[in-house]
Amino acid sequence: QVQLVESGGGLVQAGGSRRLSCEASERTFSGYDMGWFRMAPGKEREFVARFTWSGDSTYYANSVKGRFTISRDNARNTLYLLMSSLKPEDTAVYYCAAALSLRMGQWTADYWGQGTQVTVSS
Repeated sequence: QVQLVESGGGLVQAGGSRRLSCEASERTFSGYDMGWFRMAPGKEREFVARFTWSGDSTYYANSVKGRFTISRDNARNTLYLLMSSLKPEDTAVYYCAAALSLRMGQWTADYWGQGTQVTVSS
């Protein structure tokens, strides 16, 4: 059974940093591409970052490139998203996801966590 549990959301000032964590079941972590998405109020879900299952490649949305870093701790079956230089427009619910795929030009996933709210104040 695939289980994804996010944590680390909260309120942060613009320019600050925040690290999100996603704890996954061992089978999930070793067998799938994993990543982060976000959904801001009134907007569609947006791809943020991806880590390939082989662990050798990372990909980022242009809106976060250079500011966010995706990483993983295999011993802890945990995926991280370190967010730096945060902007108010980064405010969203952030979702951990597994089994990412590209469908009709958009990234999506088969499995989702429950989401964690990140609010960036100006």
